[in-house]
Amino acid sequence: MASGNPMLLKPSPKTPLTALILGEIVAGAGWPAGGLNVINCTNEQAGRIWKDERVRKLTFTGSAKAGWALKALAAERKVTLELGGNAAVIVHGDADIEFAAKRCALGAFSNAGQVCISVQRIYVEKRVFEEFRDRFLSECKALKTGDPLDEMTDIGPMIDEAAAKRAEEWVIEAVAGGARIISGGRRKGNVMEPTVLTGTRPSMKVCSEEVFAPVVSLEPYSVFDEAIGDVNRGRYGLQAGVFTRDMGRVFEAFETLEVGGVIANDLPTYRVDNMPYGGVKMSGFGREGVRYAIEEMTEPRLLAVNY
Repeated sequence: MASGNPMLLKPSPKTPLTALILGEIVAGAGWPAGGLNVINCTNEQAGRIWKDERVRKLTFTGSAKAGWALKALAAERKVTLELGGNAAVIVHGDADIEFAAKRCALGAFSNAGQVCISVQRIYVEKRVFEEFRDRFLSECKALKTGDPLDEMTDIGPMIDEAAAKRAEEWVIEAVAGGARIISGGRRKGNVMEPTVLTGTRPSMKVCSEEVFAPVVSLEPYSVFDEAIGDVNRGRYGLQAGVFTRDMGRVFEAFETLEVGGVIANDLPTYRVDNMPYGGVKMSGFGREGVRYAIEEMTEPRLLAVNY
């Protein structure tokens, strides 16, 4: 709106109602007819819309597979992609371990893990690994799964049973490969228990892909550089969190982590709209956030006058 563009908003087929309500709010506020157009359609139909050359810009939030496929159709048109992630957290031995454990539990399991910057991998320095693990598991076991309309529920259902089954299958596959479940692991319908794995390997799907579920891996490291390497080994690079009292390590992480944003002493799940938000590698390119989205959705122009 601020950049003066009319919009075609195509919501996920699984979540159409919030987009329709948004359209009603915008229309009721007096925005000109045709300024915002909510189009509920199949993904295939949306692809046909994007092929229309009158659409000059695409900003897409979704899976890496779908995002890169849409970019392949862009030709000379502009694209912003906010795709998948498997956000990692480094907890160094000098951090506030109790605080880090509480925040990591929140970041891993809020919205049943269905957030692109949900905490999926946690790397903890060996000398505090057991302390962190015990505090983190205590936080996990206190969470209640169930009906989201119940105010006592912490973790509600996933978007559908197929998504929950896929997460469960990845956990079973990891266990078959040598990982251990130290909390949770069970599924009932489309509700997945908050699940913590250890003994994982980087090649396992629960580590290398976006699990998008209440599933997190917890592993020790010996030296800080090792943890940096563990984080960078993934194909995604949206945001990462680093818990340490040493600002030297914070700046080292900022310089060397292959991510779009580093959150020091808090979760990679942290985001506010004035941040330049976006990722690298398979997580996409371009930046969201009010100022940055306007820059992505406009063309810089130059006027030079010789008097």
